[in-house]
Parts: sequence; C-alpha cells; structure tokens
Amino acid sequence: MSRRMTHKIMAVAAVAVVLAAFTACQDISYGKLAANHHFSKANSFFRENQYRKAIAEYEATLKYNPNLVQAYRFLGESYKQLYKPGVDTPLNKELEQKTLAALNKALEIEPNNKDIIYSLGDMYDKLKKFPEAEKLYLRIIELQPENMSNYYVVAEFYKRYSADNKEVAKKAESMYLRRIETDPENPQGYAYMAQYYQESAGTPEEMLKSYEKAAEFWLKRIGLQPDSAEAWLALGVNQWSRAYRFQFQTPGERGKLAQDALKSITKAIDLDPTYPEPYAWMGPLYKSVLAKLEPEKEARYNAEGDRYLEKFQELRKRAAERKKLEEELKK
Repeated sequence: MSRRMTHKIMAVAAVAVVLAAFTACQDISYGKLAANHHFSKANSFFRENQYRKAIAEYEATLKYNPNLVQAYRFLGESYKQLYKPGVDTPLNKELEQKTLAALNKALEIEPNNKDIIYSLGDMYDKLKKFPEAEKLYLRIIELQPENMSNYYVVAEFYKRYSADNKEVAKKAESMYLRRIETDPENPQGYAYMAQYYQESAGTPEEMLKSYEKAAEFWLKRIGLQPDSAEAWLALGVNQWSRAYRFQFQTPGERGKLAQDALKSITKAIDLDPTYPEPYAWMGPLYKSVLAKLEPEKEARYNAEGDRYLEKFQELRKRAAERKKLEEELKK
C-alpha cells in the first residue's frame, strides 16, 4: 500500500472518530436538555398540585436521564399525593406500588438523603407498616444526631402507635427525652415532653399521674423561661385540668390545685397584661372549679369569671383591630 493511500485511510478514520465523538456529544447534550426541559415542567405541575401531569413529565425526564435522583423522588411524591390511605381499590394499590418503587429507587441512588428517607418512611407510615417506617425514621437520627427536630419527628411517629401499645409508648417517651438530652437548655423540648404526657391515654388514675409528670416539665420550662407568660399559662392550665377533670381526688386536693392554677395564670397576666388567653382560662377556673368547690362563694366566683371572660373578649377584639390596621397599612 502506498504512503499516500495510508495517509488517506488514516485521515478518513480520524474524521470518523471525530464525527462519532461529536454525535455522542450531541446526543448527550440533547438528552441533558430534554431531561431538564421535562424536569422543569414537572416541577411546575407539582407546585400547582397537578400531580398527574407532573407524573407524565417526571417519567419523560427519566427516559432522558435515568439517574436523576430528584426526578425519582418527586415522581414518588406525586404518586403519594394521589394515594388515599385505607382505600382498597386496584387503582390505589397501583399508586402504592409506584410510590414505593420511585422512592426506593431514589434512595438506592442517594442512600443518605434525609428528605428521601423521610418521604419513604412517611409512605410506610401511611400504609401502617410500622417496622419499615421505624427503620427509616431511626436512620434519620443516625445521620443527624445533633438535629433536635429529628427526635420530634420520630417521637410523633411513635405517639401515633402508642395508644394500644405500651412498648411503643415507652419508645415515644424515650425519644422526647433524648431530644431534651440533645439540647437541655432549649425550653421547647420540655414543652413537647409535657404535652406528650398530657395527651397520654389510660385509666383516670394513670392519666392523673401523666398530668403530674407533665407539670414537672412545665416547671422545668419555667426554670429556663421565668418571664414567659406562655410558660406560666401552660402550667396553670395543667393545674386547672387536674382540678377539673379528675374529680375522684379529695376536695382538699382539688382545692389546692385550683389555687395553684390561680397563682400560675395570674402570674401569666402580670407578665403580659395584653396576652388574651390567660383571661380566657380564668373564666372556667372560677366558674367550673372554684365555684363548685366553694358553693357558698358561687355568686362571687361566677361574677369574677364573667369579668375575666369579658376582658378576654375585649383583648381579642383589640388584637383583631390591630391586625386589620396593620394589613391596611401594608397595602
């Protein structure tokens, strides 16, 4: 073969390689542009709650970019929005399977993505698949042990299953306590713990004990926020509830709780006289507890309760007028 022919063959081969590379780049570029186009449309539909249209666009996105994790994630979220918990139909079953398939694929691509883990856990929660959901929620804490909100998410998850399961109830309690341990100077953790105890089920005697535990945590919150009218009101409402709800206690026990509630709610009013809610609670404290415990003073207590309720209405009216004025000024 002549040297000229050899050079010609080599030149043709080089051109073929360049053309092949160029074509491949063009395909990659087109694929990327097409994927971005469909993904952008899908996101718009998702934001507008048009989930069926979003699904079509997310699926189109994945044809051009089968590794785009966010497309799988929001495809799963779109299916989840259409899914109806507890409805046993072929269509709903299909939505369930497609939701799980998309979210599991997203998690396969990014196994440490907290948002995907949470979304998949939420779907298993909707399906009442406790072990699968629990595993995923606990994984979030493993990834971000310093994030207090994660403990709250898991505690709330346990609380939903705790009514008929004492073991799960213990897990919920433990998770709220872990949240406090993570940041003991944060008053919100004590509020969550107190609220959990006040929402616990059981016999009247068990519920009273739970309210007593809650009071301990309201006091700990006050220790961190001694000038918080909201904190003092929360304690006062707890004390009022124990005096009003649990009437198997002796009149003396209920009377002491009522007086404690009176002091706590009065403290809230002293700290913030413009805060309406304490006045609202003073009404039932006087009329539904003190007046019943001391019937000889019923007329005076009822009048006092009415006075506080009138003050509550007055403050609520002022607040509404102030809000209306602020909105008009913004316009």
